[in-house]
Amino acid sequence: MSQWSSKVSGIIDGHVHMGTIGGEGAMLAIRQATGIGKMALASIQDPQAGTGLPQSLYMKARHADSFYVFAGLNHAEKLSEGKVRTPSLAEQAAGFARMGCDGIKMIEGKPTSRRHLNIPVTDRYFADYWACVEEQGMPVLWHVNDPEEFWDPQKTPGWAKQRHWGYGPEDAQKEDLYAEVDEVLRRYPRLKIIFAHFYFLSADLARAARLLDEHPNVHVDLAPGVEMLYNISRDPGAGRDFFTRYAGRIVFGTDLASGLTVEEGRVRAGIVFRWLESGDVFRVPEGADFLLGPPEDGVIRGMSLAEEALTRIYRENFIRLVGAEPRALDVERAIAECRRLAGVAEALSGRPAAETEAALVAGRLAGES
Repeated sequence: MSQWSSKVSGIIDGHVHMGTIGGEGAMLAIRQATGIGKMALASIQDPQAGTGLPQSLYMKARHADSFYVFAGLNHAEKLSEGKVRTPSLAEQAAGFARMGCDGIKMIEGKPTSRRHLNIPVTDRYFADYWACVEEQGMPVLWHVNDPEEFWDPQKTPGWAKQRHWGYGPEDAQKEDLYAEVDEVLRRYPRLKIIFAHFYFLSADLARAARLLDEHPNVHVDLAPGVEMLYNISRDPGAGRDFFTRYAGRIVFGTDLASGLTVEEGRVRAGIVFRWLESGDVFRVPEGADFLLGPPEDGVIRGMSLAEEALTRIYRENFIRLVGAEPRALDVERAIAECRRLAGVAEALSGRPAAETEAALVAGRLAGES
């Protein structure tokens, strides 16, 4: 049964990725096929390519009622050792709010990102940013860590190795990354944080409970990490109890992407729907995207959550944190930002700014093509 559909309407997916604007049709088709009402685009910036944020702004401009934008940070100045000038992180956050973005996406905390930007999130480099985000009340969708098995070469899945998501002693260590986050939460207790992928605590629900009990503004999302499904499926009764108790602190997410086929998107969303809503015992269906791994990797046991819990997880928590409707986009500010990002990309890569996705989006939004 690869085409499981949710029985709940008005679902908001809090964790989706948009590729190039050429994927607009695919993204719309996936949204329709999955029955998801609205999507939040997690926009990780690639400063050298001029991608990540521009295409999300494009979708927000084109489909204002359907797409929220969580804007990623741009570290071009730090990575270029000052050769390229960019706004400070705090200035970027304030600019995102003025532009009409709905939140901030952080990949800072994933070990692969730490390889490129080896700066702890407790460093003074982030201090004004954290203060700004806390003051503005902007929600942050934050990827911290990765599955525990990624630090064990014998257990790292093949699909993860293909993406160089296997870690050794030279990489940031899991507990060190968690300790940094603990310090950020201590310093800035009013931050509204949604930790992506269940904060990679699905194998330790007691620890996840302590996190939520100690930090009332913290939430976790359900974007797979297929290990989350396997871990919680070891004791679906305990999983059901946790999800019932913390139904107000869990945000629905799928990690859908415009690069998936419609069938892959339907399967990915359907797995999470089925896990939450049914009492079925099943495996990852054939036709799933490779990041979910082969069907023989493990058994998934559904939790058959009550409708009240499902409604909170599927939409009410996101609405409380972010809003019932996406914020209106200031198109002129979005155009200016895309043109600035195109210039940054040219300075870093030598590729003409006009050839970047950022410039293409700016032109489309300005009605130039």
